[in-house]
Amino acid sequence: MRVLQESLIELLRRTSAEMPEDVQQAIVRALQTERQGTIAESTLKIIERNIELARRKSQPICQDTGSILFYVDVPVSFDEIAFAATACDAVRQATANGWLRQNSVDTLTGRNDGTNVGPGSPTFHFHQRASPGIDVRLILKGGGCENVGSQYSLPCERLEADRDLDGCRKVILDAVVQAQGRGCGPGVLGVCLGGDRATSYAFSKTQFLRLLDDRNPVPELDRLEQDILRTANLLGIGPMGFGGRTTLLGVKIGAINRLPASFFVSVSYMCWAYRRQGVTLSPDGGIERWLY
Repeated sequence: MRVLQESLIELLRRTSAEMPEDVQQAIVRALQTERQGTIAESTLKIIERNIELARRKSQPICQDTGSILFYVDVPVSFDEIAFAATACDAVRQATANGWLRQNSVDTLTGRNDGTNVGPGSPTFHFHQRASPGIDVRLILKGGGCENVGSQYSLPCERLEADRDLDGCRKVILDAVVQAQGRGCGPGVLGVCLGGDRATSYAFSKTQFLRLLDDRNPVPELDRLEQDILRTANLLGIGPMGFGGRTTLLGVKIGAINRLPASFFVSVSYMCWAYRRQGVTLSPDGGIERWLY
């Protein structure tokens, strides 16, 4: 398990310190969009310098290294218990190395043991598949952006939102308006239509595993994603709420089955520090390739 632990430590380091290429390119495009001499342009320039400094010094992009979310695709008969134990050891070591902030506290006592390991931390989502090979994806999701997530139950009388895609559009845009500059914008939305309260929120976060420049294979959802991105960036909220043309960097929407009595729309928000990375592992636990 030593090779696997070293691979996971490197995954944690790189996720914390290096922005994925698709996110960096989105920030560059946003910077080109903002008017020169504005607070929005200045804010994005600071973000750009922050990203470069973190990469060069191999230090966390943000002081809040966030919730540690592992998404692991594994073959049948894979030992998930052993993997989780090794991943927890990797988290302890990455924390000791300073790549993760001592960021996880006991909910009842507020005690912080300095390891980032405890009930629910890190969080694992294992998915078995028929094909061989192991893919490990990691999201580090900060608390500020987590705080501005929203869940709606349609119909929503306040917003005159019915149980249709137009109603979904209304509540998703309302989530953007309610967030304003909180959550460290410009942000990315991960949205789930349907499910129950728990599965809907969980599925909304899996949308962050997509590339920012991909297109939704479901035509109706693709049109909704593009419409919300375009509309949100016309609201004038801008980076950190200072005004400007870049409120969102992306919108990713998925849909899962629901009960006839329920129609949930869950909106997860990711800050500009979009820390997402992944690897394919070899049979001995070494890194074969990077996924982003």
